Amino acid sequence: MNVKLKDKIWTGVIYFIFAFVIILLILLVGYILFNGRGFLDPSFLFGNPKIGEAGGGIAPQLFNSFYMLTVSLLITIPVGVGAGIYLAEYAKRGIILNIISLCMETMASLPSIVVGLFGLLIFVNMTKWGFTLLSGALAIAVLNLPSLTRVSENAIREASKAVKEASLGLGATTWQTVQKVVLPSALPQIMTGIILAAGRIFGEAAALLYTAGMSAPVLHFNNVSLIGNTSPFSLMRPAETLSVYIWKLNSEGMVPDAAAIANKSSAVLIIMVLIFNIAARIIGRKIYRSYAGRD
Repeated sequence: MNVKLKDKIWTGVIYFIFAFVIILLILLVGYILFNGRGFLDPSFLFGNPKIGEAGGGIAPQLFNSFYMLTVSLLITIPVGVGAGIYLAEYAKRGIILNIISLCMETMASLPSIVVGLFGLLIFVNMTKWGFTLLSGALAIAVLNLPSLTRVSENAIREASKAVKEASLGLGATTWQTVQKVVLPSALPQIMTGIILAAGRIFGEAAALLYTAGMSAPVLHFNNVSLIGNTSPFSLMRPAETLSVYIWKLNSEGMVPDAAAIANKSSAVLIIMVLIFNIAARIIGRKIYRSYAGRD
């Protein structure tokens, strides 16, 4: 068999695998959206659950998911990107760096249920906070930090190869080089890591069961407080997210139309993830183009 024929065969195999994955993804998303048809009904999106009755909504769970996303990313992004900058630009090669890398790889491989139990012991019991939104956000941060740190480190290291020496040669300091040159170049890859972290927040249930709780009180937006138990913006209240609610509906069936609500909630979850992924990529590209002077 000549080289050209072998190349065509393997190219065809790769295209077939690619097409199979795309078709499988389309079928999966289509199946979820078909079973959850009617999920755009305003009474479903903005209504409150009805315990023991049919026809409830998901407003508290939807708000809790977005609020959990915001709080968790506020914790994860500065720490993860900062750690990536340190490891890529400042850390000296040696045994300490090897130990840090080993710890991150170990943390990245931890099952979410283990992180949930860790959060239960530390953030729920030891701190005496109980089941709170802050406990859930910290548990998710523990899950996402290793991957975001590794993505940021690799992106910064790869981006700095082409531009770092030129910037330093012009008299810029290391921090000026990182801030003005390296970070903008690495931003698309870092945004990818942030997208993966956000997707995990939307879809995570196991870790949040033991930290954020499985209750979602009715939200009253006239009460604004970060620590009160009744304010929707409070970090110290239970916060059942949409993924936890889907799990509870499928496991407990606490309402007559539990299956229908779970299917609609799954469709909303899929749409949320798709919108966030698309928006994040567009924003990341625009930021990169503005730094590169291409607008």
